[in-house]
Amino acid sequence: MRKYLTIFKISFQQEFAYRLNFVLWRVRNVLQIFIAFFLWNTIFSDPGRVVFGYDRAKILTYIFGLIIIRAIVLSSRAIDIAGEVSRGDLTNQLLRPMGYIKYWFTRDLSSKALNLIFSVFEASILFLIFKPQFFFQTNFLLFFLFLTSLVIAVILFFFLMFIANMLPLWLPDQPWGMSFLLFIFTDFLGGGVFPLDILPSYITKIIYLTPFPYLLFMPLQIYLGKLDLITSFNSILIGTVWVIVLALGTKVVWSQGLKSYGAVGR
Repeated sequence: MRKYLTIFKISFQQEFAYRLNFVLWRVRNVLQIFIAFFLWNTIFSDPGRVVFGYDRAKILTYIFGLIIIRAIVLSSRAIDIAGEVSRGDLTNQLLRPMGYIKYWFTRDLSSKALNLIFSVFEASILFLIFKPQFFFQTNFLLFFLFLTSLVIAVILFFFLMFIANMLPLWLPDQPWGMSFLLFIFTDFLGGGVFPLDILPSYITKIIYLTPFPYLLFMPLQIYLGKLDLITSFNSILIGTVWVIVLALGTKVVWSQGLKSYGAVGR
């Protein structure tokens, strides 16, 4: 446990070594929120208007909630795995007395901690500037389910990111893995661009079969109280099933990938 705590501290400090990447990530998130805020603020210019089951307070809470949820769920150091494998640096990691998957999960947590601090600051500044109407969840059980769904989302995204970055084990000339595609799918199918329930029901039923809605959309739905208790429990159950499936998939991909690993670059 102590060695992973040390990894967490070192990784947290290393986040400041990549200042440009960090700043660009934060700017990207804030710009997305700005665009979404002005779009939905225009649609809900009438405070009493209800569109797609959202009133002004809930849709603006959804938009601002994305700042926090993105920081907790989508910030990740596991994006560097593909480059490490492609360069052959994986060899050094395999010689160290620690689990490789646990090592990267610990680094992910350090990245999330730093991004969470900045996202809370950014959300507070934007809140003071725009003074939007907000919805505050007062039901303790729903709030607990919301936090539970966040934990599931963090683990779920890590396994997705880990698998997406295993491609160089077979194709060393692909140093970026499939992270870019993963972020695109997460944004559109995870509710990062707009709430998924504004889409036709036959489309959302298909999307709900994928793991992406359980990263951003479902936690926010639970917080906003748009899901009843049974549906919230079912959402958490489905997210948990996806975690188990992807955890098993990660072990298979990792074990099979190591058999093909040729330590290219070393």
